[in-house]
Amino acid sequence: MANGKNLNIPNLLTYGRIVAVPLVGLCFFMEGRLNSSDFARWTALGIFVAASITDYLDGWLARRWQQTSTIGRMLDPIADKLLVATCLLLLAADTDRTIAGWTLWAAIIILCREILVSGLREYLAELKVSVPVTWLAKWKTAAQMLAISFLLAGPAGDKILPYTTEVGIALLWLAALLTLYTGWDYFRAGVKHIIEE
Repeated sequence: MANGKNLNIPNLLTYGRIVAVPLVGLCFFMEGRLNSSDFARWTALGIFVAASITDYLDGWLARRWQQTSTIGRMLDPIADKLLVATCLLLLAADTDRTIAGWTLWAAIIILCREILVSGLREYLAELKVSVPVTWLAKWKTAAQMLAISFLLAGPAGDKILPYTTEVGIALLWLAALLTLYTGWDYFRAGVKHIIEE
């Protein structure tokens, strides 16, 4: 019975998102070295967009079909963070240096916040304290996914839609600012419970 619950459609979508992480990475190594050809970028973008859609679908289907599970609740945020972190690292390391200079700080802010919030969530879960996801946090996620989509297209996208990379960088900074604000909310909630203890 537990096996069937772990293999329901919402969980399979989450597992698929985890599988997408190394696939996106492989796109940047198609030529045997870290190189972001146009084909590699479009392939990575396709995988990332499909994975992002499953991020919305798995939670929605789990609630609608009443198929929420412990493994799903645990793996869903992990899958999101793995996907975002992998993409940001690849975009900072690729030959085109899509994320470089001061923009690296936007990526660092996003990655640091994800690690901080994961730790706080784990700590608060032990105290049986739930911090609900706010609408602003959902907007942050949307801005983040949109930014990474534009940046994955990067120079390949610039050939079709001028300023694709610049739009991606602007959205990444927007996501970083929203990340700081929503991260502060989690931090305040965590500190409040630490003081009360």
